Amino acid sequence: MTTILIVEDNEKNMKLARDVLQAKGYQTLEAVNGEDGVRMALEHKPDLVLMDIQLPDINGIEAFIRIRANADTAHVPVVAFTASVTPMDRSRITDAGFDGFISKPINLKEFVETVRTMIADKAP
Repeated sequence: MTTILIVEDNEKNMKLARDVLQAKGYQTLEAVNGEDGVRMALEHKPDLVLMDIQLPDINGIEAFIRIRANADTAHVPVVAFTASVTPMDRSRITDAGFDGFISKPINLKEFVETVRTMIADKAP
C-alpha cells in the first residue's frame, strides 16, 4: 500500500488531507512538526511527504533538507503543502528543490492529481 506522510500543524488541514487521501486508498502517517516529520520519514520511508512550510519548530524547508540529506530518504518525493504563496515564498520553496507545490486552502481535484502524479508508479 502507498504510504503518505503528512507534516502539518493545523488540525483542520491535517484532517482534510488525511480524509481525502484515505478515501483514495492511501495509507497516511501524521506529524505535527518538522522534527517529527523528519523522524517519521527516516523511520517509515513513505512513498510521498506532504510538507507544510510554517511549522512550530524547524520550518518545512529545513525538514526537507534533512530528509534529502539522508541516503535512505533522499529519493522520496516531497511536496510543499502550504499557504505561503507569495512570490518570495514560492521562490524559496522552488530553490530548495521540492518536487511539487500544493497551496492551501486546497483545491481537491488539484490536490489528488498532484499526489497521484508524484507517486504514479505506486498509485493504489
